[in-house]
Amino acid sequence: MIRKTFKYLLYIGLASLTIPSFAQQKSAYNYSEAFGPNFYTSNGTEYRSASGKPGSAYWQNAASYVIKAKLNDQLDRISGSVQIKYTNNSPENLDFIWLQLDQNLFSNESRGQATIPLTDSRYGSSNNKFEGGYKINNIKISDQNQKPSYTISDTRMRIDLAAPLKSKGGTITLSMDFEFSIPEYGADRTGILPTTNGKIYAIAQWYPRVCVFDDILGWNTHPYTGPGEFYLEFGDYDAEITAPANHIVVLGGELLNPEEVWTTEQLQRYNSAKTSDRTLMIRNEGEVTQKSSRPNKKELTWKYNLKNAHDVAWASSPAFIIDAARIKLPSGKSALAMSAYPKESNGGNAWERSTEYTKASIEHYSQKWFEYPYPVAVNVASNVGGMEYPALSFCGYKAKAGNLWGVTDHEFGHNWFPMIVGSNERLHGWMDEGFNTFINDISTEVFNKGEYAMKYGKKNSLSLALFNPALEPVINSPQTMKERNIGYLVYYKPAFALHLLRNEIIGKDRFDKAFRKYIEHWAYKHPSPNDFFRTIENETGENLNWFWRGLFQNNWQMDQAITDVHYIELDPAKGAIVTVENLDKLPMPVELEATTESGKKITVKLPVEIWERNNKWTFKLQSTEKLTQVKLDPRSVFPDTNPDNNTWPAN
Repeated sequence: MIRKTFKYLLYIGLASLTIPSFAQQKSAYNYSEAFGPNFYTSNGTEYRSASGKPGSAYWQNAASYVIKAKLNDQLDRISGSVQIKYTNNSPENLDFIWLQLDQNLFSNESRGQATIPLTDSRYGSSNNKFEGGYKINNIKISDQNQKPSYTISDTRMRIDLAAPLKSKGGTITLSMDFEFSIPEYGADRTGILPTTNGKIYAIAQWYPRVCVFDDILGWNTHPYTGPGEFYLEFGDYDAEITAPANHIVVLGGELLNPEEVWTTEQLQRYNSAKTSDRTLMIRNEGEVTQKSSRPNKKELTWKYNLKNAHDVAWASSPAFIIDAARIKLPSGKSALAMSAYPKESNGGNAWERSTEYTKASIEHYSQKWFEYPYPVAVNVASNVGGMEYPALSFCGYKAKAGNLWGVTDHEFGHNWFPMIVGSNERLHGWMDEGFNTFINDISTEVFNKGEYAMKYGKKNSLSLALFNPALEPVINSPQTMKERNIGYLVYYKPAFALHLLRNEIIGKDRFDKAFRKYIEHWAYKHPSPNDFFRTIENETGENLNWFWRGLFQNNWQMDQAITDVHYIELDPAKGAIVTVENLDKLPMPVELEATTESGKKITVKLPVEIWERNNKWTFKLQSTEKLTQVKLDPRSVFPDTNPDNNTWPAN
């Protein structure tokens, strides 16, 4: 890490008559570059309005799924079939369809495996001996008698159509059988956790899924290598999971046959939880080892439905303790918060509070931003540290207290970004992780009267890390960042930027209104970065191209400095003249606090527009006595990477 340091020189003069001035430093700031009007490189279209809204002719394709799968807990293997109804709402005919085959990441021949470094990685091990990936057969297309031709390339499959799929509403139904071995640790998104009372299977990216075809890139076929997450079409899901009868299967969707899979007593508890504001046990720890706590059968099929979502995930285990409670929604509707965890996770302010956390998180986001749309919210304890899917999350089974609140709140916050607002995570991870981290901070402040609220001290304490010149820009995809930088660039820096906009540049009320509009405009749609930027600008009336350029498009640094302070006509009673310079590429508003000899504080706030055509700015400080200190950013809220030149007299 390179940090600039500036030494100040005292102005030679009578100390009693003049105030020290500072040596002039060469400025790297270019106001034409920062405020240039050419931030947006294209005009609005009929698909995406210049105002940030979906355009009058906005379209997106749709994919609905009927999935039947069976878990073999002896072989740790899943076999199943999927039927996909795909609708082409685009303005062009499609000659082929691309599908995602994410399980192929776990083949030793995958690109993702080839790009894992020798050092530790969240996404796998270079010494991995597990051989995973799909076995796919029996591919069929409705209304086409001939066997379709297809090509599998890494984590993608192209299916060529005998006849083009017509534009503006043409539909086709694809079907195929699939099977794969479940990885024990699948890139921290799927896996198997051994527990005292049996394995917990966390199952995700488990069925072939249609790639997105959009107006930005056409087919989005970026291979799945681990760091980038997902970009999927919306549709309805019917899923049937067959598992040993001693298992409980939870899936992010409405359970359609509870009377077939719960015992009589569990069904009664399950129904009671739907109207309970406190957590009720459906199966407690003592009952887990009782055979009577599961139906006396060899296997059971759990049937689920989820509407207007872009994925489903599930978990299965004989070890699950199950509890649940009602989620109250602003419209008067309700959903069911449910937790599934082993005895290893129970007690000591741990997973016995998971349902409380899930309920509180979703109720807060529903009230603050946009109502939760799904019938359930299921939190599953697993060996996956934290991963989100519509209506279901996997969280680390060892988490407790503030850590469990944090991961639960974060993963369920993802139901807003990207489950409701369906951005392209594979390319723009900051649009879900960063936005979600931002709303998590706000929810944590209010949960249980601030039980887990963190006292961070200086709000800009991470500036040196977040604005390290060695970092890539936020706008980069996760695949084009060093893995060690992903936390900074995908989570914390965009969240910091949104707090900065909200608290210091736009104001909370105006920002929150604009942010809600962004969610409203793009709910169940596919926004791009420019759609977000344009929405915030249009809703607030602010020109923020300098902000997007500096904090998102580039990794610019901020360095404001006090370079001169002197009294008018050498008389403190007439006020002081202060000069502030912008020495680095990132402009920001100016906040300055002067302290007088009597201890009075004088605060001056100047808008960012002072830098539109200036590298330095001189202004009059309305003071009437001698000054003992003049300080930039007295509340430590701006990301100034060189605070050493922020104070007069120089230290």
